This record gives sequence, C-alpha cells and structure tokens, in this order.
Amino acid sequence: MTESELIAVLEREVSDLSIQFESYNYTDAINRAKEDTGFSLPTTDVFQIKWLNNRSKRHLIFLLLTKNADKFRVKQIHLQNRFEHYLSMIKLMDEEFDKAQVDYIYEFAQVSSSQAFGHKVDAGFAYDVFARDITYDEDQKVIVSPGD
Repeated sequence: MTESELIAVLEREVSDLSIQFESYNYTDAINRAKEDTGFSLPTTDVFQIKWLNNRSKRHLIFLLLTKNADKFRVKQIHLQNRFEHYLSMIKLMDEEFDKAQVDYIYEFAQVSSSQAFGHKVDAGFAYDVFARDITYDEDQKVIVSPGD
C-alpha cells in the first residue's frame, strides 16, 4: 500500500468527517502514524497497513478534537459532547495501540524471535576422523545457533 492508497482508504472510512479535513491533514496524520509505529510506506504487510491506518485515523480525530476545543456549553445545547466523544475515542485508540505494542512486540520491532533472544556460539574446537586437532584450519567456521 502506498501513501496515496492509504489516503484514499482514510477518506472512505471517515467520509462523514472528511469535509472538515484539508488534503494535507491526511498526509500529516499518516506521517504521525509512521512516527508512532516505526513503519514506512509503501508496504504490503497486512499488520503494518492495519496499524498505520488505525493510527492515522487517531491523528485525524485528534485534529477534530483540537478544532472543536473552543466549543462551549449553553443552557440547552451541549456542544461539549462532541469534544468528549472525540476525547474518549482517542483514549480508546491509544489504549488499543499500547496493548497491541505489548501483544505484537516482534511485529512492531520488525525482528524475528531468533533475533530477540541470545545466540549460542560454539567453542569452535574441531577434530578430524583421526582425532587430530583441526580447530585452526582456515576452512573451520564457528557455529552460531540459531541461524537465520
């Protein structure tokens, strides 16, 4: 998925709110999402696409929150509800993201499980079939486990 494809998806998913956004708002939201996740575009990884999309929507909602921060409450009209709803959505999205970072630590770190743990390096001692020491021969390699 490229950045322009992600913008098209975001425009569809927040279509009712899209009249409040300028085109650069989508780009800014995607850039903030890339900073949050550490992922980059273009990508074909479904996991990365999902979280870039979710975090971009979060940043768009935050933009709406800041645009509506100056709304006030009148006797019968409760305009602050919009502000509270945006705030609760952002809080929920941040909680989901924090939980996902713990649950999917390898995907966010973009490492395999073998890279996350220590490796065993053999001593490197080697003997031929006649029990002669061939440890220092040029063709001897030290075995590192696990290997990729």
